[in-house]
Amino acid sequence: MSITKKFLANTKSGLKVESYTLSNSNGMEVDILNLGGIVYSLRVPDRNGRIDDVVLGYDDIESYLKPRGAYFGAIVGRHANRIGDACFELNGIEYKLAKNDGENQLHGGIKGFDKVIWQAKVIGGDNEKLQLSYLSKDGEEGFPGNLEVKVIYSVTEENELKIEYYAAADKDTVVNLTNHSYFNLTGQASGDILNHKVMINADKFTVNDDKALPTGEILEVQGTPMDFTSLTEVGKNINSNYDQIVFGSGYDHNWVLNTKGDISKMAAEVVDEKSGRVLEVYTTKPGVQLYTGNFLHEAETGKGGVKYDKRSGLCLETQYFPNALKHKNFPSPILKAGEQYRHVTIYKFTLAK
Repeated sequence: MSITKKFLANTKSGLKVESYTLSNSNGMEVDILNLGGIVYSLRVPDRNGRIDDVVLGYDDIESYLKPRGAYFGAIVGRHANRIGDACFELNGIEYKLAKNDGENQLHGGIKGFDKVIWQAKVIGGDNEKLQLSYLSKDGEEGFPGNLEVKVIYSVTEENELKIEYYAAADKDTVVNLTNHSYFNLTGQASGDILNHKVMINADKFTVNDDKALPTGEILEVQGTPMDFTSLTEVGKNINSNYDQIVFGSGYDHNWVLNTKGDISKMAAEVVDEKSGRVLEVYTTKPGVQLYTGNFLHEAETGKGGVKYDKRSGLCLETQYFPNALKHKNFPSPILKAGEQYRHVTIYKFTLAK
């Protein structure tokens, strides 16, 4: 495994954006930006050996800095997903957060981890890894504590993109980091993902209200359009009149994983029969958000001049449950001062048998 570096652009605001290419001997290549830790491209072979980029994104670096953009490929934090009313209470103190989703906060606020420059360093000797570091200062977007974050990317000979997340703070705070890549296994320029088949290793999901906020209720997936316990086409029930589908204009929900933090167990799988590509997801996180790009028609033109229409890609965001600070029955995203946040997610690419 090797890593090469190149300068990409200076942004209008003076940010120096660099790209790091991680590759293996099988033809897999992943480009990571120091801006937002963005997975800028991810190229893997199909059943015929053809290499395609299977993640959505922009050619224009400035597009990644748009307010409330699509978060293509980025690290999102300090707290991924939504926090209701953009506030929470911790140790008897109420913290008011930056609002960027109506009255709520989404993906860390107005200037989340996706819009900052991370310090990049190649580590690991013969098996090179890319380490990105960022200091999120006390009060940033309303969150307490100085938070030191490290995210380590590596590519293995098994065609895995491994993402390791670490964080520690000098005050009690909340942390919930994820990667927001949109996958289209046929290729980023190939249209929608409605024919992709998805399996999520989960018997339950968290119920949303009409603002995409979990209510605290957890329901069984059996007998509902939320059942992905076996491989199911994304498009099969995506236009259902089931209230959860109607609220989200498709899938934008958190599933309660059966894996219980065991990274040796598959959390999710995506199969594209057209290309033969298969994506397997493994994680130590308790939940995963399936988002089917329901609002991508609002995004700008993507890589290569491609117009990303609705449902051009899907996300599998490994995470603590959204709005967990408001529901005692959800796993807690609270990180105590002096303790270490550590989670791992693996995106593994194989071919259909």
